[in-house]
Amino acid sequence: MNDDVFTLAEGLVSQNYVRQAQQARRHRESLFKSLLAQRRLPDHGWDEGTLRLLLQELALMDSNAFAGNAGVGEREARVICPLVASRHFGLGHGIGRSGDIAEEQPKAAGSSLLYKLTNALAADAIKRAGAADIKEALVLPVATGMSVALTLLALRKLRGPKAKYVVWPRIDQKSCLKAVSTAGATPLVVENILEGDELRTDVDGVRKRILEVGAENVLCVLSTTSCFAPRGVDKLLDLGRLCLELDVPHICNNAYGVQCKQCMKGISSASRHGRLDAFVQSTDKNFLVPVGGAVVATCSSTHGKALLSKLSATYPGRASVAPILDLFCTLLHLGADGWSGLLAKREALLPSFKERLSAVAHAHGERLLATPHNTISMAVTLTSGGGGKPMTAMGAQLWVRLISGARIVAPTTKTKEVSGIHFPNYGAHCDSYPVAYFTAACALGATEAEADLFFKKLDKTLKEWKKMKPPPPPKGVAESTTTTEENGGGSAV
Repeated sequence: MNDDVFTLAEGLVSQNYVRQAQQARRHRESLFKSLLAQRRLPDHGWDEGTLRLLLQELALMDSNAFAGNAGVGEREARVICPLVASRHFGLGHGIGRSGDIAEEQPKAAGSSLLYKLTNALAADAIKRAGAADIKEALVLPVATGMSVALTLLALRKLRGPKAKYVVWPRIDQKSCLKAVSTAGATPLVVENILEGDELRTDVDGVRKRILEVGAENVLCVLSTTSCFAPRGVDKLLDLGRLCLELDVPHICNNAYGVQCKQCMKGISSASRHGRLDAFVQSTDKNFLVPVGGAVVATCSSTHGKALLSKLSATYPGRASVAPILDLFCTLLHLGADGWSGLLAKREALLPSFKERLSAVAHAHGERLLATPHNTISMAVTLTSGGGGKPMTAMGAQLWVRLISGARIVAPTTKTKEVSGIHFPNYGAHCDSYPVAYFTAACALGATEAEADLFFKKLDKTLKEWKKMKPPPPPKGVAESTTTTEENGGGSAV
């Protein structure tokens, strides 16, 4: 409604009431104007009415919402189910065009504007999380693994067909390797080094792998920040310096690292003092939205901007607006203060979470593994109990008690095949870890109430696990057992 409409309304409703409504409307419009001008998170989060109004305004900019529009194409954003139409606020055209996911659509000015704003808001949120030098961010409507694969495909176009190897410090998470194989590259695995309890990057091993095949044949080094303990954050600065020295691209899988200052500090440092072309992060884990999106970002003007431009042009066809819409609404709902507060709450909860987990472990004869370079995930030894059941059986006991997210990892001689590579002791990030353990994470969005409930249930589960005794031997075994003396000093039967 413009000022002329409000003036006409004064002929039907009291002038004072109309002008009050006009003032409220102008306040919301000033928020829209600030968003378009500043292209960053608003200082304070928006209320639902303001969000809905903006989405409706953007949706009305798309051609399918034009009064009198006569669509004769094969794609006219026709949505037959009212529930689906309302869920997407009428934004049915998606984003991008066949040539570029970031390209404007002639039929969808509103959707195109929403996408550009979402990229800007995502970059601002990542900057506030610690990547102060961020240059650009591209939100993709696919999750982290596929976004890594698309980034590698774009990098191949820049690097040339000879560059087919991805040097990869081992992390036992299937999406990483699948992303490499999906991009048509060959992974070169570098085993981690055990430093105390923690698994760290073998930087010399990465160098050796690069020199073995020739730097010109390496597509990139694919490092990792966020991961299950006892693996720590990769030594990003050392890897960045190595990649700069050897002129090898460097991509970082920062899956849920935006919430962690340590991860973001490492990304900034590697970008500033070495080479880090791009880093990829999930939208659901870092921004608390449904699964389905990721943000590819860069702090590098030299290599990163060219890569993101090529990535944008590599995405085939149009893309769903749903993950972009989720992130757009969430970031405006939070605002700068809400986003900073969310990060601060996790950081404030971390010390007590770690201390209480250590106390519960100690009470049951276990210990918290020392993993100082992982400030999201933690691991606790699991040395006895279970009544003869495998260590991994405790995971089922935790699950029955509605504890989700915990992982049980026990040493094993079995190998697991992932993307054609056979890994001994898969799940532990190394061929042989000295002890069995279980993990728990203090992640973004976790509350003190959830922590209280978790430690209560964990304590009860460990009590039962420790009390479980092995089953009695089969009948007749005792009678057939003889001592070493009865066997003439030989081994017991």
